[in-house]
Amino acid sequence: MKLYFSPGACSLASHIALHEAGMNFEAIKVEGRGQKTAGGEDYLQITAKGYVPALKLDDGSVLTEGTAILPYIGDLNPALGLAPAPGTMARYRMHEWLGYINSEVHKNFSPFFTPGTTDEQKAAAKANLSRRLGFIEAEMGTNSYLLGESFSVADAYLFTVLGWLGYVGMDLGQWPQLKAYHGRIAARPAVQAAMKAEGLIK
Repeated sequence: MKLYFSPGACSLASHIALHEAGMNFEAIKVEGRGQKTAGGEDYLQITAKGYVPALKLDDGSVLTEGTAILPYIGDLNPALGLAPAPGTMARYRMHEWLGYINSEVHKNFSPFFTPGTTDEQKAAAKANLSRRLGFIEAEMGTNSYLLGESFSVADAYLFTVLGWLGYVGMDLGQWPQLKAYHGRIAARPAVQAAMKAEGLIK
């Protein structure tokens, strides 16, 4: 398998998940705005979408969108429980969280990375993020992870987007449980391995 990623982007979640699942894969950096890989490949020939992540499978097919890639990776090694079994309520809860993180948290960071965004639009995005993160903290309660006491691929995604708060001038310390959660996940060996591979930590 080949994972196409950009350092620190949403593809970090898939990178973490592959390490958590113990998979053998090649991580290929995409440079610029999704134009070329570090090896000089035309990334648009990998996926016409032009953004990460993309997972090239051993049969040559390409899977895109983190919310599809993450459950796929979780199912590669079911014994690890990275994705609950299909047909269970826990499975649907995982998809519920993946959808919420994608549409309500991830997308509210877009104004900060889009040229021409006004200060008013950025302020509105921060307000939205504050509400969404407050909701997540309340929903988690005393749970260690989104689905309870077991780490899942949904946690890899939430960890990734929480890591962007510092770049937009927001302090994760406003949500003490989420800050502790982020630190707990950051200490996982698979997370450390993915972040080192992307040059995010030494």
